Amino acid sequence: MKKKFVLLAGPCVIESEEMILKLAEKLKRIVEELPLDFYFKASFDKANRTSMESYRGPGLTEGLRILEKAKKDCGVRIVTDIHEPYQADIVKDVCDIIQIPAFLCRQTDLLVAAAKTGKAINVKKAQFLAPWDMQNVVHKIEKMDNKNIILCERGTSFGYNTLVVDMTSIVEMKKFGYPVIFDGTHSVQKPGGNGTSTSGNREYIPNLTRAAVAAGADGLFMETHENPQTALSDGANMINIRDLKELLLQCLELHEMITRD
Repeated sequence: MKKKFVLLAGPCVIESEEMILKLAEKLKRIVEELPLDFYFKASFDKANRTSMESYRGPGLTEGLRILEKAKKDCGVRIVTDIHEPYQADIVKDVCDIIQIPAFLCRQTDLLVAAAKTGKAINVKKAQFLAPWDMQNVVHKIEKMDNKNIILCERGTSFGYNTLVVDMTSIVEMKKFGYPVIFDGTHSVQKPGGNGTSTSGNREYIPNLTRAAVAAGADGLFMETHENPQTALSDGANMINIRDLKELLLQCLELHEMITRD
């Protein structure tokens, strides 16, 4: 049986309990009639913000409480990212997927701690790595007897404050034998582009996302918000939730076309 197209979607960071429950419920309604393997994503802490003054999130304890409430009240599965090895054992009881941020994907202790939980691990490919370099990342997780791995393409550094997406990266990483998904939102970032915050080109999200699916992506990572302009983190490169379903329908049609027997 063909595996369902994977979707990891939600806001960049937990802004409030009310916001998380509202978005989780809206996303659940959007995907409930679509053939998707859906996980709700939100971060309890954004440890790599550009400025000390940037909003980071509610923190580990309060953030996990809110995510657990979303899981129970809205009936969604959860993915969140960790930044330090000790966090892996704490988040495992709430999260269905543990995510490794791109900048930290070579951190052996972080990968090992996440892998030891036995949970699925979504690893963002670093902006500074070649796709074939992710083989070493995969090997670190496999050494812990965990083969429940997802790899995520999210763009490559291309000069100052700029990313570019090489779609052959998806093809290369699929050679490792694990699902490869595409982050259509962080791929349009301009890191540090506003001096004290990251900017981005939101208008490119649909184009790059469709191209990634056509290149063979097994799913998507999408950060979304009801009003990206007011988001407390990464608003410039989030897709408005009202535009999400149409893009998902297009991507599912493309995926069905290229995976047809």
